[in-house]
Amino acid sequence: MKHGLVEAKRALLWSLLGDLPWTYRPGPVQTVKVEQHDGYTLEHLILDLNGVEPVPALLLVPEHRLEKAPAMLYCHAHFGTYPIGKEELLDGRKVMPAYAPVLAQKGIVTLAIDSWCFGERNHGGPSGAENSTFKHMLWNGQVLFGMMLFDLVRALDYLSTRPEVDPSRLGVMGLSMGATQAWWLAALDTRIKLCVDLCCLTDFHALIDADKLHRHGFYYYVPRLLQHFDSAAINELIAPRARLSLNGSLDDFTPPAGVETIRKRVYAAYEAFDATQNCLIELFDCGHEETPRMRAIVSKWLDEAL
Repeated sequence: MKHGLVEAKRALLWSLLGDLPWTYRPGPVQTVKVEQHDGYTLEHLILDLNGVEPVPALLLVPEHRLEKAPAMLYCHAHFGTYPIGKEELLDGRKVMPAYAPVLAQKGIVTLAIDSWCFGERNHGGPSGAENSTFKHMLWNGQVLFGMMLFDLVRALDYLSTRPEVDPSRLGVMGLSMGATQAWWLAALDTRIKLCVDLCCLTDFHALIDADKLHRHGFYYYVPRLLQHFDSAAINELIAPRARLSLNGSLDDFTPPAGVETIRKRVYAAYEAFDATQNCLIELFDCGHEETPRMRAIVSKWLDEAL
């Protein structure tokens, strides 16, 4: 695919994500506190990213790292657990052990933010406020998922300017909602060198055919998207950069036939760049979870691709 056509597709994809505050200039970062953990320093930050509400964040800075270290933007999951956001990096989930020790041991500086409606940005109590936020934004020409991605782009801006970070070695990763955010962000932002997404590579049409639209939250739905893009077309925009996608064949969120459809198209896109070694999309005999085998593969890719 010619460069001009690829950039036109990215511009079209951004245009579907609603009115975004691109003209807003972020203010200074606030440091709330700094903690020492086993193998890393943890900075609790407040980022000014969007001009609407402050964005609480965690920055993990490994003790043992290169002077200019690789960096990861960590995207948390959904699970309907709105009080949980960025802390997933530290605490993990029932379906996934925490990634903080892994990333610290590998010397990877890592930033995690609370996404809209989650963690310290959860303004709706235990049930969250995703429903109301989605509708309020839609009335105002905004799209919740677009605002989520906008925050992540601005967070990546901040991460790339940290003195500990090599801005040519940026990655993004996540599970479930975090996985969806990761592959969308990698498609839209070419600064990302490595995309790792777990348990949410979903073909939109396969999801419809399987009658599984209810398995994804309001955030997932972008107006008019299917008039222009299917899942594979978005994922093709990541090529030829490093891409690892690991999914469960028993996962209701990711009908396996849809994963196969995306894999076939995306592998062809990488083959066109003569870069098939840069992409692995795999199915495992499991549900919506990261297995030990999957964790081992992620670890290997972090070492080799970032």
